Amino acid sequence: MRKNFGAQTWLYPMPVLIIGTYDENGTPNAMNAAWGGIHDHDQIAVCIDPPHKTAANLQKNGFFTVSIGTAETVVECDYVGIVSGNNAPDKVVKADLRPRKGEFADAPVFEALPLTLECRLISFDKKTGCTVGEILNISADESILDADGKVTLDKFHPLIYDPVTHEYRTIGSKAGDAFCDGKKLKA
Repeated sequence: MRKNFGAQTWLYPMPVLIIGTYDENGTPNAMNAAWGGIHDHDQIAVCIDPPHKTAANLQKNGFFTVSIGTAETVVECDYVGIVSGNNAPDKVVKADLRPRKGEFADAPVFEALPLTLECRLISFDKKTGCTVGEILNISADESILDADGKVTLDKFHPLIYDPVTHEYRTIGSKAGDAFCDGKKLKA
């Protein structure tokens, strides 16, 4: 038996995305966004409510970063989501995200967050906040790489957001091998 919940914003997993931009004075800003994901092979889509400081910044500058929140930075990631850059322009400093200028996009890369996508703005819907960006580069801190130089979930602990319970969670153990396990049903 199933229980119906009606139309909700429930999708699992929902990554905790930290969006980085510069304001008109070059001050780095960060916001927590749970609604986002890959849009095309070289694009990402994120919902950014138009009144947010981040929305104004990216419309002026045309660049942004998307970093993945981690279990180790849950307090900092939650903080930049509950405090507005419109009211607290120093929130990146207070959260100790350690910004540096991106190499591929005119947007901050946060050293405290080990995986970052540098993006160029493709479109921003002023009514819905739907933001689409072209992924220019992905960088990862060596601390989350395996011996072969690939990102490994054994070292990288991305946060996911549970929209039902309003909890942050982490990804669990390996469940199978993509593009392989399904072959058992082919024959």
